[in-house]
Amino acid sequence: MDQPQRIGRYSLVRRVGAGGFATVWLARDEELDADVAVKILSDNWIDEEDVRRRFLAEGRFLRRVDSPHVVGVHDVGETEDGRPYLVLTYADGGSLADRIKGGEMEIADVVDVITQVGSGLKQLHARGVLHRDVKPANVLFRLDEAGDRAMLGDLGLGKSLETVSQLTMPGGTPAYVAPEQVMGDRLDHRADLYSLGAVAYAAFTGQAPHGVISLGAVMRIESPPPSMSTLRDDVSDAIDVVVRRALEPDRDKRWPDLDSFLDALQEAHKTGKIPAGLVPAEALPGPAGPAGVDQETALSAANAPTVTPAGSAPAVDATTAPAALVATPAKAQKRSARAWVITVVLALVLAAGGGYGGYRLVLSRPVTVETGSFSVKVPRTWDQKSAQGEGKLLVTTDTEHWQNDAKVPGVFLETLNGTAAAALPKTPKVPVGCSLATQNEMPDQKTITFNYGCADSTGARSNVGERYQMVIPGQVVLRSQVRSTSLTEIDRVLDSARYIK
Repeated sequence: MDQPQRIGRYSLVRRVGAGGFATVWLARDEELDADVAVKILSDNWIDEEDVRRRFLAEGRFLRRVDSPHVVGVHDVGETEDGRPYLVLTYADGGSLADRIKGGEMEIADVVDVITQVGSGLKQLHARGVLHRDVKPANVLFRLDEAGDRAMLGDLGLGKSLETVSQLTMPGGTPAYVAPEQVMGDRLDHRADLYSLGAVAYAAFTGQAPHGVISLGAVMRIESPPPSMSTLRDDVSDAIDVVVRRALEPDRDKRWPDLDSFLDALQEAHKTGKIPAGLVPAEALPGPAGPAGVDQETALSAANAPTVTPAGSAPAVDATTAPAALVATPAKAQKRSARAWVITVVLALVLAAGGGYGGYRLVLSRPVTVETGSFSVKVPRTWDQKSAQGEGKLLVTTDTEHWQNDAKVPGVFLETLNGTAAAALPKTPKVPVGCSLATQNEMPDQKTITFNYGCADSTGARSNVGERYQMVIPGQVVLRSQVRSTSLTEIDRVLDSARYIK
């Protein structure tokens, strides 16, 4: 359907965003001579009454909040073809996701932004609304004379606190959502507090706090993320402790409310000292992990999709994956029995209702992971990711043990440059504990593939496939290594690996 040039008194200028349910346009209010944002329900949902109600509910939520730090609703209406629309404050300063991708932010600027966003969240909570999808892409900026004003937007998942005090279906963005929200628990304000802490972590470090790319992986988070000092030297221990306490998986160990978190953050920034009496001793930063670990997950242009409930072996040598690439979170504990029960229940509910197109169908389909210079399709169970700049990517079930256990399934991609890219290797670098099984060179496709069979002292076997592909002759070689018990799976993942820059 063609978009009209104007809606009511608003002249549409250009599209500035689109999601699963709506499109946002920069528009001109000709009567007030002002720029506004017009959010219009997508035409494919025009006959879905439930979606229409949800869309308009966002406008009602926003109207209930009188805060400069929450995107305001100035008007509502309906297009000639029957689609509802909201007229919102236009964020002419872009989003926090844009700023994070633009480079390192000043510490003081991050503290200021988090304080402003926290103020907006407090107003939402005071009026009985939980946001449930706080992430960098939903933190918008308005350029005012007094300075940039941060505003919370997109309440598409917003619900009243009365509603979310009951059991709810999971939803949110994996890198920023609180574990209890994924598990369908009764929610309170501490779910948004966790998400705000995750946004703070990303703003300080440029990387989301946990290497998770699915809601299921969130259930396995057992501890706060690694110290921010492993990613950025000038983040003080005081700020680090304050932010990581907000990211406790157990909400009873988090800050009790937004005020205590924001006050502690301000005090830590101003004094450089851990706020007395506010942070438990066990929350002090532990030894720093390896420098350069990248757990970037959701800072793409779309800032990762929001998942909605309705639609919705022997030691391996250093050549298999550089140590600096592998994340070193606290030793994982066994997933709780309750998390397993919830997973099974959600699977049955989603499958019975056709959610996500049928739970089993979804789990059988690979997921595409794109970051930096790489794209690869992997099984959905490979739900941990670690990257180092644009030249290395690891996707696996266990980033902590990938380095030293050839039985851990996953894929490692890297680019070889300079003299290393002059020609494809003719002899394999056989991992320790493995032996060469096959070698296949395809000159027409400029690739060579090595397959290894591995076994540990107990006799447990695994397979490793390694491929070198000349993507830019004499300049860039793509190296892909895949581990799995299934040779078919190894071939499938190797065939999907792409250099996309």
